[in-house]
Amino acid sequence: MTDTKPLFRSKTFWGAAVAVLGALAGLFGIEITAADQAELTGLTDRIFAAWDSLAVIAGALLAIYGRVTARQKIR
Repeated sequence: MTDTKPLFRSKTFWGAAVAVLGALAGLFGIEITAADQAELTGLTDRIFAAWDSLAVIAGALLAIYGRVTARQKIR
């Protein structure tokens, strides 16, 4: 495995974070089941998938805006 990615894109990281939050919630009397934790982990995957798409759209719109408002020709 030679590919790298940021920590926040790691399913392992988010799974561990949800598990820790579930344990902390239990200390305060809030019951979170394993199914709830799995659902939260799946939600983070969907949020980051949507974020990637939004970033691509924003980049394309910025490129179009930059070309439309440019004051000089491209050589």
